[in-house]
Amino acid sequence: MPIQQSEVLYTATATAENGRDGRVATDDGKLDVVVNPPKEMGGNGEGTNPEQLFAAGYSACFQGALGVVARQENADLTGSTVTAKVGIGKNADGFGITVEISAEIPAVDAATARSLVEKAHQVCPYSKATRGNITVTLA
Repeated sequence: MPIQQSEVLYTATATAENGRDGRVATDDGKLDVVVNPPKEMGGNGEGTNPEQLFAAGYSACFQGALGVVARQENADLTGSTVTAKVGIGKNADGFGITVEISAEIPAVDAATARSLVEKAHQVCPYSKATRGNITVTLA
């Protein structure tokens, strides 16, 4: 269910110059990076790229959602990490992306970890935003 404008708690603003081969910065100056296509896509690979930025945001958001779920379940997330792998490639109408989310939760058994990850996928705002639009795999 979409949120209403009156319910928005924070809005991030970023501006890109020259698309995939330029620069992107937030209005508050906290993020200001050179972006270049990766070598695999014909670029020089010297800067970051949109897929890396998306992977960073998704993994951080998912870790936050995992924390919400773990608190509800009284599960221990000590030492946990979340990794997002974002792939880009050609599809029928241009390009598309895929995401693989994996979590390491050393303080719980494998079944509990899997359950926590599946529940986090239901509440993570990035997962909600991408659901039905791209393939997201939980590894």
